[in-house]
Amino acid sequence: MVRGPAALAARGAGRVAAAAGLLVFALAIGVVLSRHPPPLAIVLAVGFGLLGTLALALGRYDAAVALGILLLAAVRFEPAPGDLVLFVVIAVALVTGRFDLRRVPLVVTMLLSVFLALNMLASFELIDVTRGVTFFAITFYLAVFGLWLAGYVHSAHRARVVLRAYVAAAVLSAAVASLALFVAFPGHDLFVRGPRAQGLFKDPNVLGSFLVPAALFLMEEAAAPRLLRFRRSTKLVLLSIVMIGILFSFSRAAWLNLVVGAVVMFFVLALRRGGGRRAIVFVVVSLSATAALFAVLAVTSSFAFLGERARFQTYDVQRFGAQLSGVELAARYPLGIGPGQFEQVSPISAHSTYVRALSEQGVLGLLVILALVLLTLNFAARNASIGRDTYGIGSAALLSAWCGLLANSIFIDTLHWRHLWLLAALIWAGTTRPFAVTPRALRGRSLTPRSTRSESPARRW
Repeated sequence: MVRGPAALAARGAGRVAAAAGLLVFALAIGVVLSRHPPPLAIVLAVGFGLLGTLALALGRYDAAVALGILLLAAVRFEPAPGDLVLFVVIAVALVTGRFDLRRVPLVVTMLLSVFLALNMLASFELIDVTRGVTFFAITFYLAVFGLWLAGYVHSAHRARVVLRAYVAAAVLSAAVASLALFVAFPGHDLFVRGPRAQGLFKDPNVLGSFLVPAALFLMEEAAAPRLLRFRRSTKLVLLSIVMIGILFSFSRAAWLNLVVGAVVMFFVLALRRGGGRRAIVFVVVSLSATAALFAVLAVTSSFAFLGERARFQTYDVQRFGAQLSGVELAARYPLGIGPGQFEQVSPISAHSTYVRALSEQGVLGLLVILALVLLTLNFAARNASIGRDTYGIGSAALLSAWCGLLANSIFIDTLHWRHLWLLAALIWAGTTRPFAVTPRALRGRSLTPRSTRSESPARRW
C-alpha cells in the first residue's frame, strides 16, 4: 500500500516520540536511583536481569513479551519489574523496526501527544520536581507501551501470547493472595493488607481491578471459545479462582467494575445474532462462579467483613473532599499544578482519574482524557456490535472490561494502572484490524466474529 508523505512523516514522528519517551523513562529511573541508591546486590541483580531480558528479546521476542505481561501482576514500586522488561522489549522493537504505529488509530496518537504536551506545560507549576519528573516519565512510558502493544498484536498467535500471559498473571495473583489470607506460609504478609488480599500491588483496590478483565476474558472464552484451548470445566475453575481473588480484595470499586462488565457482556452476547445459546452459557458460568464464592465465604466465615466493606465507610467523606479540592485547584491553576503534584497539596490522593487530570493538567487535560477514553469506548462498542474481535480476544470482553474500568476510574485514580493501557491497546488493535462486513451482516447489526486475511491496515480516524 502506497502511503502519502503525511502518513510517513507521522509514522516517523511517532517513532521519534516513542524513543524520546523511553529516554525520559530512563532518565527518571536515574533520578530516582540517585536520590535513593539501592544496595549493590540489587543493582547487580537488575543489571544481569536486564541483560538476560535483552538476550531473550533478541532471540525469543514473543517470550520476552509474555514475561513482561506476566510481570504486570507485580507493581509494588515504580518502575516495576514488568516495566523494566517491557522497556527493553520496546527498545528492541524500535531498533529492529517492529514498532508499528500504523496499527494505531491516528486520532489516538494525536490525543496522547496533546495530553503529554499538557503535562509538560503544567510542569512550570511543579512543587516537587523529582516527583513530577518521575510521575510524568511513568505516564509517558505507559502511553508508549499502549502504542507499542497495539502494533504488536496483529495475529492470533500474538493475541494468544498476551491473553495467556495476562490470565496466568491474574490466576496466580488471585490464588497466592487469597491463600495468604488463611495460610501463614513464609512471606505470606507480602500479599495481604490486614484482612484484604493485595497481591504484589500497592493497594488491594489495584489487585481487584487487575483481576476483573481476566474474569471477563474467561467468561467470554467459556461462552465462545477462541484462543484459550482449555476445557470449559478448566476455564470455570480458573474463573472461580480469579473471582475469589476479586472478592477477597474487598474492593468496592473492583466489585462495581465486575458487575458493570458482566452486565455489559451479557447484553452484548444476548443481542448478537444467534447469541441466545452463548448468553445462556454465560449465565450458567456466572452462576457457577457465584456459587463458588458463596461457598468460600461460608467456609472462611467472611460474611461479616463482607457486609462491613459493603457499607459506607467513614473515609469516603475524605475521598469526596479530596475530589472537591481537585476542582478548586483547577479553578486556581487553569493549566494545572503539574504531573504527580496532587498529593503535594492534598493529604489524600485524588481517588479519581478525572479529578487528577483536571487538577494536574487543567480543564484541557480533563477534556483530552475524556476524549481519549470515550473514543476508545466508541471503538470498543463498534467492534462488539459488528463482531470484530482483536485477533481472537473477544470484543465483548474488551468492551465490558473498558466499561468497568471507566466506572472504576470515577472512584480510583487509574492513570498508571498498566492493565488500563493494555486494554486500551487491545481495543485500538481491534479497531484497525481488517474486517470484511457483508450487507447481510449489516442488516443483522450484531455478528459473530469473522476470520480475515492478514493485510497491512490503513491508519484510520
